[in-house]
Amino acid sequence: MNSSLAQKIRNIGIIAHIDAGKTTLTERILFFTGRTYKIGEVDAGTAVMDWMPQERERGITITSAATYCTWQDHAINIIDTPGHVDFTAEVERSLRVLDGGIVVLDAVAGVQPQSETVWRQADKYRVPRICFINKMDRMGANFVRTVTMIRERLKAKPVPVQIPLGEGSDFQGVIDLIEGKAWAFPEEDASPLELPIPEELREEWAREREVTLEIIAEGDDTFMAAYLEGERVTPEQIRAALRRGTMAAKLVPVLCGTALRNKGVQPLLDAVVHYLPSPLDVPPVSGVNPRTGQEEKRAPSEEEPFAALAFKIVTDPFMGRLAYFRVYSGKIKAGEQILNAARGEKERLGRLLRMHANRREDISEVTMGDIAAVPGLKSVYTGDTLCQPQWPILLESITFPQPVLSVAIEPKTKADQERLGDSLNKLKWEDPTFQVHYDEETGQTIISGMGELHLDVLVDRMRREFSVEATVGRPQVAYRETITLPVRAEGRFVRQSGGHGQYGHVWLELAPRERGSGVEFVESIRGGSIPKEFIPAVKDGVLEALETGALAGYPAVDLKVTLVDGSYHDVDSSDLAFKMAGSIGTKEGLRRARPILLEPIMRLEVVTPQEFLGEVIGDLNARRGHIEGVELEGGIQTIRALAPLAETFGYATDLRSLTQGRATYSMEFYRYHPVPGEQEEAILTRLRGGVKAR
Repeated sequence: MNSSLAQKIRNIGIIAHIDAGKTTLTERILFFTGRTYKIGEVDAGTAVMDWMPQERERGITITSAATYCTWQDHAINIIDTPGHVDFTAEVERSLRVLDGGIVVLDAVAGVQPQSETVWRQADKYRVPRICFINKMDRMGANFVRTVTMIRERLKAKPVPVQIPLGEGSDFQGVIDLIEGKAWAFPEEDASPLELPIPEELREEWAREREVTLEIIAEGDDTFMAAYLEGERVTPEQIRAALRRGTMAAKLVPVLCGTALRNKGVQPLLDAVVHYLPSPLDVPPVSGVNPRTGQEEKRAPSEEEPFAALAFKIVTDPFMGRLAYFRVYSGKIKAGEQILNAARGEKERLGRLLRMHANRREDISEVTMGDIAAVPGLKSVYTGDTLCQPQWPILLESITFPQPVLSVAIEPKTKADQERLGDSLNKLKWEDPTFQVHYDEETGQTIISGMGELHLDVLVDRMRREFSVEATVGRPQVAYRETITLPVRAEGRFVRQSGGHGQYGHVWLELAPRERGSGVEFVESIRGGSIPKEFIPAVKDGVLEALETGALAGYPAVDLKVTLVDGSYHDVDSSDLAFKMAGSIGTKEGLRRARPILLEPIMRLEVVTPQEFLGEVIGDLNARRGHIEGVELEGGIQTIRALAPLAETFGYATDLRSLTQGRATYSMEFYRYHPVPGEQEEAILTRLRGGVKAR
């Protein structure tokens, strides 16, 4: 692929809060680009991108689906991501490998909690994005208010490139602020109709256009010079300056429409081509040479050695294990050998596939900028680097949040018991936020995930895809432990039983850290009291001991462990002895450092009619909730609150009862926070008699 072809590739993701209309928008994009001949509908269960049975039944996206289409001679790889917070890993892994994003916002609800979460994820990976304000035909739609919310809640700099032609039931189309044209969308599948700007809107158009040009000029010296000198700036100059600002993540172009009514989709596709980057516009990707330990870069070029990142593993009923990957540099053909740099394993690429949701087409080679899939790679997991054996590189992997909820699962029959392990392993390959462990005390298998819906879907998939019938226990919260006092603790492991003995001796200092900062191990040995070769073993022992804290066996977090002193024996000291010493010292320190229990706190946003406000707030207070703020908009109250996860089980049912089914809510993980004294004692008493959740 030459550079001019690569310049015409767009790798984009469609991200948003649940129910903002991502999948509906993707289905329209596929139709208008000619990829499908019939529009799929989420509500009717015919959406191409929501192909899993659970997605079609529930009307939500569960797994990110990849597809490919063309528009104006440009190839667009699209990943449609879930909006529900329980499936946030799908958004995380997609943003890691994409060059740009379309953030879909509801014109009535504006910026919602999960909108903020996906925005932060996009910030983390510095993904340029454009906003599409959807559902402009709904009663209560407000373009200006949503743009203001982008500025205030997302701390972004929105640049409207359109204003709506009517709102609510009067919404007909858009007025282009750059071209000075109005576009109406008269029939549901017809081409846009160009109109003159209505006389009554010409003043508003001129005013809004001036504001847009000023915002663009503020961050672009070249454009500002032309603008201030009074030159008549052309649409091409405006778009070029806005593209530069968007790719630098300084500006966010904003468009509007209603995907369900097929209005505004074509101008959005134009904006993808105009403002979002090609693979050539992305900075070189950095990695480490696993042989030398030196940092290396791979420029986005076909001439560079092949390097790709596996971002998703799927168990396909026909193809077996399928690995999705993004190519950052070079090219490779089907049948060639690759190295999995993360695991040091060489494998052969059998077939190469371009995906269209759950359908696929064979391709002979992949090049820089491509997103494709390959079946049959046994050693590859999410976040692994694929490269050529003679030019190894290890790219930065993908980080995922820790599970917050667990349940015990027991197979119903002996046949189910035999299939359970295999099905759990396959689901773990696919989903890095899904964890499994065996509780020795209770003899139960514990599965952990991001929420009730996440675990419910996984159990349903076990039943349908792997024919495993199982009994599932009540959800258990994944608590954590931490310490509140700095302490100094000794760890001594000495064994003598004829011949060589075992000798390991360490002094550790444990100190609390800020909430959310994780665990840090520091080596501060002076004078060689412990040889350097034993320090990794001490670290292993410390980290292993932190996996089961001192209160109720939960992982200990947010603390620093410093190895300050110790002693060794010339003959009897070994890695095992120092690992045991590190573990013993850590456990002793945790016991004496006044440990406390931490619980996951969730951020809730409840939208309710005004007459139920008192009941909803009263119920949240009873759940140990903290009300952060209440906003009134057209008779609808939006309550933003924080509440412990343990108190939110069954909230959907209770909220429906309180509000005659008229309120809705969304929830996302916020942080871990100390459990108040009385509740901690009650929780510990209960936990010591039941199943622990990791």
